[in-house]
Amino acid sequence: MRHNKHHASLGVTREHRKAMLSNMGASLIKHGRIETTLTKAKALRPFIEKVITKAKNAAAATVKADALHLRRMALKDIRDEGAVTLLFNEKAAQFAKRSGGYTRIYKLGPQRIGDAAEMAIIEFVGADDQGYKKSKGAKKKGAKKAKAAAPATEAAPEAPKA
Repeated sequence: MRHNKHHASLGVTREHRKAMLSNMGASLIKHGRIETTLTKAKALRPFIEKVITKAKNAAAATVKADALHLRRMALKDIRDEGAVTLLFNEKAAQFAKRSGGYTRIYKLGPQRIGDAAEMAIIEFVGADDQGYKKSKGAKKKGAKKAKAAAPATEAAPEAPKA
């Protein structure tokens, strides 16, 4: 039974999974976008977003010891010092105004030739990107009024002829 197992195992051991997510997270920080399987991208998203939150909290920390602690916690997850330095020094400022949702996953159409795995691109969301907003039903109300007004205008010219 898999009770209280709230992550994708990805078919590998726990140690392999941690190493794989660490390497993929470092590549994502360095390059800004990586291509991987959809399952790995979905597993990487919560992992990397927690690290970005640590970087944001370190940038906002008033006590230097707190910022250092958060940097060391991030180094525990992403074992690439260059990537963590890049994240904490440069990329954290990009996400200062965002309250979450730092990454975006795009599904790619063709499957991988070897094993037919679904492929995806995971990338960082831009600082000024607003994303998609859900409409609150304004189109439906406006469409009904426009349809109701159209027959009334057509009926008016016919009335004088009769």
